[in-house]
Amino acid sequence: MKKMCLTPTRTAVALCLLTTLATGMAWGNVASAAEDDFVSTEVGFFEAGVICAQASNVVRDAPDTLAGSTHVIEDAPPFVSEGRIVPAVLGIGFGVRSGLATEFGQDGVLMTITHPPLGGSGVTQQSFISNIGSSTAPSVTFYQFDYGYELALGEWVMTASRDGDTLYETTFTVVSPSALPDLAGVCGYLDLLS
Repeated sequence: MKKMCLTPTRTAVALCLLTTLATGMAWGNVASAAEDDFVSTEVGFFEAGVICAQASNVVRDAPDTLAGSTHVIEDAPPFVSEGRIVPAVLGIGFGVRSGLATEFGQDGVLMTITHPPLGGSGVTQQSFISNIGSSTAPSVTFYQFDYGYELALGEWVMTASRDGDTLYETTFTVVSPSALPDLAGVCGYLDLLS
């Protein structure tokens, strides 16, 4: 799996890691989560939702992903939905904007994505090392659909952990685009469906 943000012309599913400062952006200032999310008291800022693809020029090795690499995005896109239901459309992503309840962020955070089997590979879990920002400068980590084989319907669980302790865990449900036609078309990538 590649962690990347794609342009509309790309047709790959990717795991997207976004690291950005929220300076000048209205991200909010408290941790808020869906009822079934787990958010540690170490996390001072938490949002989750659906995003549209972004361009990236930076690639990092991620050997425990299907693609073997991830793409890093400098500017975090806004969530187009703060829901946890995601249409299976190339170019759409889902993830978490988070920050620790401290003045500083944390490197060396293990991100684990657990999902239905992808394509013929049978892979159901992928992971990579990331970071989490502070509550005043949160970072964003998301998974983005860039390849047709990644459009697996069902539950996708995103977990951030450090030294064996879970910082947050949230579940997204990926559904057919016909179940959410407005959201499926919001990014303008509906024509990329395979």
